[in-house]
Amino acid sequence: MDLVALEHVKRAKYRYLRCVDLKLWDELADALTADATAEYGTPALGTSLSFTGRTEILDFLRTHLGGTIITTHSAGQPEIDIDGDAATGTWSFEDTVIAPEYSTIIKGSAFYRDRYRRDADGTWRICHTGYLRLYEMSVSTEDVPSLTLTANRWADPSGTHIDQ
Repeated sequence: MDLVALEHVKRAKYRYLRCVDLKLWDELADALTADATAEYGTPALGTSLSFTGRTEILDFLRTHLGGTIITTHSAGQPEIDIDGDAATGTWSFEDTVIAPEYSTIIKGSAFYRDRYRRDADGTWRICHTGYLRLYEMSVSTEDVPSLTLTANRWADPSGTHIDQ
């Protein structure tokens, strides 16, 4: 197995997750191929969601995970197979979404099933990402009266959004 390519594929996934959580949309765009596809099978929005093209994926993420939404995604246990300039990967992941405006916290777990491609510039990018949920739960922050959000990078103390 090409261990250098393996590390580059891992970095592509880690970059994707970091950019989503830090809302680095331009950098995230470069982690995806132009023709990338995504399937987010999340019960929170009522149905699985499918997107075709980097622009469509980014528009969805900006709209639904932007603003004051806080996210953390952690992926590990990758099973990656490389075949020349193409690769597939399965990743275990957990995520937390805190939506202060909606008084909601969502927590879940899933397995990502991704495809990767080494583009002409030599960079490995995600050409398909999607997951199968193991579970997803939500709780209203109003049901947890002792809950206090003590830090939120996306809002100043008055609750106003701060750009990075």
